[in-house]
Amino acid sequence: MKALPVVILLGAAVCLGVIMGLEYLRGVRSRPAMIGIHLLLGAGGLEVLVMLLNRTPDGEVMPAGPLATAAAALVALALFVGLLAPMIGRRSRRTMNVALATHASIASTGFLVLLVWVAGLIW
Repeated sequence: MKALPVVILLGAAVCLGVIMGLEYLRGVRSRPAMIGIHLLLGAGGLEVLVMLLNRTPDGEVMPAGPLATAAAALVALALFVGLLAPMIGRRSRRTMNVALATHASIASTGFLVLLVWVAGLIW
């Protein structure tokens, strides 16, 4: 299954994001290394997903369809919002809460759309 690396990378980013989200709700600051790994996993998963939309490493064309394109767009948007969140949320905690909730909502929707696409490839 050629989509497995995407699911693993983005799944790890989601798990790390959940851990950091719980720490944020408890008022604990996430370590910079944890934030960096979360960013790298998300960006790496997006990169592999975009590569799969074009061609697989062996030159085979995968049936991307609208679900894979939507998943890639949502993950890219989540990456953008996640990078903007510290900049726009610097002044108030309320703005930061909205920015992080937006990031988490978009990212989880993108991951669920990705899982639906992968499930369609399997069945």
